[in-house]
Amino acid sequence: MTLRTMTRRSITRQYPEVQPDLPPRSRGVIALFEENCTVCMLCARECPDWCIYIDSHKETLPAPEGGRARTRNVLDRFAIDFALCMYCGICIEACPFDALFWSPEFEYAEYDINELTHERERLREWMWTVPPPPAHDPGAETPKELKTR
Repeated sequence: MTLRTMTRRSITRQYPEVQPDLPPRSRGVIALFEENCTVCMLCARECPDWCIYIDSHKETLPAPEGGRARTRNVLDRFAIDFALCMYCGICIEACPFDALFWSPEFEYAEYDINELTHERERLREWMWTVPPPPAHDPGAETPKELKTR
């Protein structure tokens, strides 16, 4: 058995030179689409590791022609500590506004553990690496919402 294994050609990929072929839905890093974030804090509340840090403030919008003034939350800080994160994806599933996505980017190692807390600017950079959603199954049943039309 040993001789047979020794004579076979190795199938090891030389990682830095040859990039691995990742599965289409691989979990790498969490990307933030800041325009969709309403600072509802559901992702931070649902996170079992408490590794998401969100700070915000309220901003009052002027009322249009005799209407009532509106307030909205403005995102000041959105950070994820990847030293604590266990990549469960609960934050992505809990977000009702599609502000968090899985990116297949996996090369974000640091020499200092304090550098693994990524702020919103760095999380926003990974948005361009997020793959498009998979196409709908052509053999799937038509949704009931579309059947009634």
